[in-house]
Amino acid sequence: MNDDCRDQQADCIIKKCLNLDDPASFFLYAGAGSGKTRSLENALEYLLGQFARRLALRRQRIGVITYTNAACDEIRQRIEFDELIRVSTIHSFAWSLIKGFDDDIRNWLRRALGEKILELKEKQAKGRASKASRTRQLRIAENQRRLDYLEESRTFVYSATGDNRGRDALSHSEVIAVSSEFLRSEATMQRIVADQYPVILVDESQDTHEEFMDSLLALERSERTGFSLGLIGDTMQRIYGHGKADLERCIPEEWSRPVKVMNHRCPERIVRLINSIRSEVDDKKQRHRADKGGGYVRLFLVRGDVEDRQTVESEVLSEMATLFGDKRWVASDGVQRLALEHHMAARRLGFGDFFEPLYGVERFKTGLLDGSLPGVDLFVRDVLPLVNAIALGEDFQIMKVLRGRSQLLNREYLGSGNASDIFDSVRRALDSLVKVMSNGEGTLLEILNNVHSTGLFEIPGVLRPYAVVEDAAGDGDSEEVDDDLEYKAWSAALSSSIEQVRKYHDYVRGRLWFDTHQGVKGREFPRVMVVISDNEARGFLFNYEKLFRMKEKSVRDLRNEERGKETAVDRTRRLFYVLCSRAQEGLAIVLYCEDPDIAMESIVAREWFAPGEIVVIPD
Repeated sequence: MNDDCRDQQADCIIKKCLNLDDPASFFLYAGAGSGKTRSLENALEYLLGQFARRLALRRQRIGVITYTNAACDEIRQRIEFDELIRVSTIHSFAWSLIKGFDDDIRNWLRRALGEKILELKEKQAKGRASKASRTRQLRIAENQRRLDYLEESRTFVYSATGDNRGRDALSHSEVIAVSSEFLRSEATMQRIVADQYPVILVDESQDTHEEFMDSLLALERSERTGFSLGLIGDTMQRIYGHGKADLERCIPEEWSRPVKVMNHRCPERIVRLINSIRSEVDDKKQRHRADKGGGYVRLFLVRGDVEDRQTVESEVLSEMATLFGDKRWVASDGVQRLALEHHMAARRLGFGDFFEPLYGVERFKTGLLDGSLPGVDLFVRDVLPLVNAIALGEDFQIMKVLRGRSQLLNREYLGSGNASDIFDSVRRALDSLVKVMSNGEGTLLEILNNVHSTGLFEIPGVLRPYAVVEDAAGDGDSEEVDDDLEYKAWSAALSSSIEQVRKYHDYVRGRLWFDTHQGVKGREFPRVMVVISDNEARGFLFNYEKLFRMKEKSVRDLRNEERGKETAVDRTRRLFYVLCSRAQEGLAIVLYCEDPDIAMESIVAREWFAPGEIVVIPD
């Protein structure tokens, strides 16, 4: 059978499920490089070809939920922007469900804000006088102001790509929480959604927010007749903590479960490797294409205490170029370097002081990784473009940023005073900001306090507690250990520079040469170098030495396994699978470890790599 046709049966099953005269739900397993986007495109072409007139007459659309804006754009282009298909990210789709239900949103916020204020007051009552206690008090006041303002908010607003700073704006997490609760518990909402969208297809379903996935499953149970929910993805490629860990086990027995077995991306050797990595999780194995035989893998073992890692990694690339006669391994743009964890990228690329404190707070992680963390936009969307324009002396660009972002030049402010006085205040604010940032020494906290005092930009609610100039002497016990993780995280991050924010922003937008599993999701590269270092990654969420059996599992690991909970080994295995499965031709893995000789024995016993594929780099 032709490799291009081998998975046609899966597409046929999907089409049968999408027959709107007798719809059914399905979960499509589509492993690495299997062409799941093509299957999604085929499904949409079938629906448009068979049911376009019916959908138009009934004013219905097909809902497609994808993970990123880039994925949305790709699918929209493939379907030629057909209006019968609504392609959106989860946040956009979630907002579309609740937009306009202002009274219901107000009631939800009233309850949520009340609970948050109570929680903060309880923590405040237990704490001692400190900077954290003052911050909590400011947060209580901020939440109370928002609670008091609720009755004046007639219409709530939200932007999936914006910073949502206004008093009427919902945050990203609030949109997910509100829509999930409404869809899960309100029968009327379920009926409205099923009538509007007879089919909802979810790409990367393993990484869809758990609470929203639960609401979609509840919708499917309630509206099964006349409705189809299609989930596309691979639980082995779940890389975000908010995804539903047991998704595959929660799929009802009556659902169809089509499977795609081909890997159209990777050559035979790499397919064998990722099949081996996966074998301890489930029995799903992929096939390589007949025209993609060969491929090559090398695992380089390096002592973890080596100081100059960049030189070591350059030597690895040179060795790969020599071994396989491919000079592209040493070309500046010939290799995609991938890391296990963001800590490694942040340190190597120079934004660790900004990134690491925030990444240490569990509920900050997703927003930090996709660039949507509240508070970050002040520096990314406001300060950074302005700083760039000032540095280049581009007056037009400076005014463009100010007109679009500065509250000093919004219509309400312009209409409240003399234009000459207003522009004088803008000029003074700019001069003040330049002075703070002279010689590139201004910290983010100094910038925050500066734009707060001049009114140049509106300060996001999450940063307002920090936009207060502290008395030099301070108060409270300076020796006290602060128990407010969020306070400590932002305090540490704000001590970094705007240059670190610039590097962070380039990183999350995929503009740099070093990336991680999240940054390359769904992408592929001819030559890949995976860099593994537990001590750089800090090893609290991931542990390669345990994965390669160089270290024993901890008591906690064993206890979690007994309880069916996820362990560091589980997370590490999935990420290693994702990283290795990006390679189209060759794969180099650099593993920093305590003792390369001991590592060699353990890894050979693992049987993922042949002895001839393992290279020990001498001291």
